[in-house]
Amino acid sequence: MKAILYDWVGLNVWLFHLINGIHGPWIDAFMRLGTRLADPDNFTLYLPIIALLAVYSIRENPDRASLWVEVLGVLSTAYVLDGWLVTWIKLWLDLPRPLTALPAGTVFVVGTPEFRHSLPSGHASFAMLLAASLWRTMDRPTRLAAAAFVLWVGVSRISVGAHFPADVVAGYLLSLGLVLALRALVTRLGAWRRHPVEHTDH
Repeated sequence: MKAILYDWVGLNVWLFHLINGIHGPWIDAFMRLGTRLADPDNFTLYLPIIALLAVYSIRENPDRASLWVEVLGVLSTAYVLDGWLVTWIKLWLDLPRPLTALPAGTVFVVGTPEFRHSLPSGHASFAMLLAASLWRTMDRPTRLAAAAFVLWVGVSRISVGAHFPADVVAGYLLSLGLVLALRALVTRLGAWRRHPVEHTDH
């Protein structure tokens, strides 16, 4: 099962070497920047900025107030749950990082070497969480930029030698599924509040 779901019949390692093998001063600096921007610890910096954007958007169009309340609620809740799930899954699976799993000298590491708890990628998960949570507030150009950011972060985690492609994809799917589930829950609760079930006395 692991050979199919994680190793991708060899494709996981092949893609890792393909991406991790491309380096240069500018490329490495660019990839490290992507990794730094998607550090989950940056949430306390991003949240006030997003809140200010929400205030500005609502001032321009008061009808978007309910949308922003929902978005901020989903974003904050998803961040807490995602952090817990990523940590739990990493510890439970305890899969080796590329530096441990692959032969010595075949992994190019940029930054601090990491050896354990490979799946899922917390950085990739956080990048997807931001993009998916804010997706409904974006126009087409902003969505393209958000998608590019998510891809950049995922590639950066492979480029710096921290994760396999499968770890990145797992991070994407985890946070995307979480955001979609929370959004569906909020929608159902909103519909219930607008149209509560009427009880009749018999």
